Amino acid sequence: MENLVNNYGWWLLALVLIAMEMIAPGYFMLWIGIAAGLMGLVALVAPTLPAIVQALLFGILAIASCALYWKFILPLAEQRDDQPLLNRRGEKLIGQRFVLVEPIVNGRGKVKVGDGSWLAEGPDLPVGSEVEVVAVDGTALRVKSVV
Repeated sequence: MENLVNNYGWWLLALVLIAMEMIAPGYFMLWIGIAAGLMGLVALVAPTLPAIVQALLFGILAIASCALYWKFILPLAEQRDDQPLLNRRGEKLIGQRFVLVEPIVNGRGKVKVGDGSWLAEGPDLPVGSEVEVVAVDGTALRVKSVV
């Protein structure tokens, strides 16, 4: 009966740690929770393992699982960013050409982008000039004339 409680104790700890990860994500508790789940399996296979040995083995499994995450899984997750400019809409416009809807006077005007307009900064140009976006500065597009 004591071994059954011991196994359930590890699995309960695993569930609590994984639930904590769901409440406050950061991937840290998940891997310690996985170590607790593995420790539950170890305790099931080796029911006579002393508590101190189980605690030490749990510590080793927790460190190993976190190291596995940092060394192998985190770099893979960082490489999978298939839309690096998702929340940087202005940077997607670099290299594209647009038409001025307001002349650039004293370095400022507006270009038509889709169904709206963006502030444009660059050399003075008349309405209707074609410009190319060369950089983004906050919400303003830095442009150059397309000749």
